[in-house]
Order: sequence, then C-alpha cells, then structure tokens
Amino acid sequence: MSHQVYLSLQERSAEYEIVPSALEEGLGLLIWSPLAGGLMSGKYRRGQDAPPGTRHASEWDEPPIYDADKLYDTIEVLIEIAEARGVSPAQVALAWLLGRPGVTSVIIGARTEEQLADNLAAASLELSAEETARLELVSRPPLIYPYWHHRKTASDRLSPADLSLIGPHLEA
Repeated sequence: MSHQVYLSLQERSAEYEIVPSALEEGLGLLIWSPLAGGLMSGKYRRGQDAPPGTRHASEWDEPPIYDADKLYDTIEVLIEIAEARGVSPAQVALAWLLGRPGVTSVIIGARTEEQLADNLAAASLELSAEETARLELVSRPPLIYPYWHHRKTASDRLSPADLSLIGPHLEA
C-alpha cells in the first residue's frame, strides 16, 4: 500500500504528520510534483524572470511559495551540488527525495524526452551524507509544537516515525 502525497525540497510540511503516520503504518510514499512544478529544476533563479514558456512565467501559483528567500537558498544549494557532481539540479532534488524515509517512488512530469532521461538518471544518483545534510539544513521546515518539545524532552524515546522529522541528525 502507498499514500500519494506532495513533498519536495520546496515544501516539506507533509513531514509534520503525513510522513510519520505513513512510516508508523508501513505505508510507502508516492510523491507527486517532486520538482515543485519545476521550481527545483534549476531553471528558476533569484532575481531573474522565469524563463519564457514555463508555468511560473504565467499566473501559475502552485505550489505556493511562502518564503521566496528560502526557496532560492535551496535552489542555490541544489545548483552547487549539481555542478560539483556534473548532473542537473533536478537529478539532485529527485535523488534527495528518493533517499527520504518511506519514499518508494516519485511521479515525474517530464514534458520532453530530454527531461525524462534526465529525471530517470536520478534513480542511480546517491548523494553523500554531506550533500544530504546541506539540502536538509537549507530546506528544513521549522519544528512546530509538539516536535520541538519532543526533541528537547524525549529524544531518547523517539520512534522511527518521529525520527523522520526530528531525528538526532538534525541540529537544534
């Protein structure tokens, strides 16, 4: 069994309840729009107009962007890692997702054969612990209650589901 859910480096709020409950119940996560409507593809840059013909060059407002600075900070880290690896930012974003707890697959929305081939190459890309940590740090959602409280008062009793969001791998 699986649960189809939106999750990306751009929007991780599913990690508050949906991801932990899926892990607790043994459900796989099938991720839709893993590149956030193309935002995680590397074609959108801070201070630049959206490329002509792209969704975000029009009135497209999904997924919503709540924090543009955080979005572009995340894109910059994606680009740095991608350039160092000689791969596309999209591959890095997809590889990060494929390495997340409970994620069994992603639904890609390639419009061209080139995009499809690029996206599929992410399946063989393994990010290093340092690369994963950089992406985690730049894109992590703020810990809301009760998660910050659990981390402070019950860190020795956290389940795998709890650890998916507030695990010991995260800095305070």
